[in-house]
Amino acid sequence: MTPSIDFSAIRADFPRAEQKTWLAAAENHPYSTHTVDALNRYIRYRAYGPAEQNGPFTPDMQQKTKDHFAALINAKPTEIAFVQTTTDGENIVIAGLGLSQPGVQQKGNIVIDDLHYEASKYMYTALAKAGNIELRVVQHKNWQIDLADIEAVIDEETILVSVALVSQVNGYVADIKAISRLAHAHGAYVYADLIQGAGCTPIDVAAMGIDFAACNTYKWLMGDFGMGFLYVREGLHDVVKQSRYSLRQVSGVDDFAYEPKAGAARYEGSGISNLSGLCAYEGVKYLSAIGVDQIRAHVKPLTDRLQQEMPQLGYCPISPPDSPTPIVSFIPTDAEETRTRLDNAFGHQVVSFRTWYWTNDKGEREMVKGVRLGVSVYNNDDDIDKFLNALT
Repeated sequence: MTPSIDFSAIRADFPRAEQKTWLAAAENHPYSTHTVDALNRYIRYRAYGPAEQNGPFTPDMQQKTKDHFAALINAKPTEIAFVQTTTDGENIVIAGLGLSQPGVQQKGNIVIDDLHYEASKYMYTALAKAGNIELRVVQHKNWQIDLADIEAVIDEETILVSVALVSQVNGYVADIKAISRLAHAHGAYVYADLIQGAGCTPIDVAAMGIDFAACNTYKWLMGDFGMGFLYVREGLHDVVKQSRYSLRQVSGVDDFAYEPKAGAARYEGSGISNLSGLCAYEGVKYLSAIGVDQIRAHVKPLTDRLQQEMPQLGYCPISPPDSPTPIVSFIPTDAEETRTRLDNAFGHQVVSFRTWYWTNDKGEREMVKGVRLGVSVYNNDDDIDKFLNALT
């Protein structure tokens, strides 16, 4: 039997939760007290020198951080590399596949959808404008992606299908298993942006058929900016070529005699921030001790309440009602009025206000302003009560 988790004690580990209601973990996640303690120890180390329990992001911590993250997504630690950002990881994959070399035109296409992250849209649009690849974009329908529309644009010339596993727009989860089957049947690879899923939504990269993936740690992994993970499936490390070089990729240095590390370490860049590294270490260790399934069980009743009660207040839901993620988004009648109500009630930011696009009945793209909530381990019914009361 899985031991029960005391989520009131977990809430106490996040002082911000008690002091300021925060329903925007999809934007960034507060530190736990464990992370604060680790940072304070490191600051003392830098200021006063080595002492017991004080120190940097050690090689042992680095390995344990990879171990924890690999376990979260059912990967092998040797399939994981440290990167600066999610986009950094995706760039490494694109460069390693030879798709971003200036002036080199590729025979083939890349498929994405319009619920993908903006940086990915920019990357592939830029490559298409440069003549490197043909870009095929699948438009969402009612804020979800129709698998048939993806199937219609994948062919024998498709090199890569790139999707957000969990969309930052509305928490929509891509049908990644089916997408992988379609892509692999045509000889294409699959890249998944995991930043809005890793740490809050069950992920099994092996079962899902994902070839490459990346994420940062400042959202659901409870870390900070400047530290992320790249996953490259075992067997594809010679397909994604090295596009940069650093001493992090070798285990020994002896005057031109270098011993390369095995696995995905070949993709790592020059330095790792000790501060961001310690945050990642404490974050993945903390949430691994709780378990993603337990986190999901705690959060689901809270997001269910939002899905049930927000429409009664005039907010149009755009997240699937059965979405297995802690992200729920709505379109208000008046976004500025909503912002004013929340500012008056709380005096600080509580949720994320976002701008999105959708296709109307005439086939025209329209811009809409919406509200996105990201509910995490420290939230409770009192938070939801305060939020909903502020809107009434």
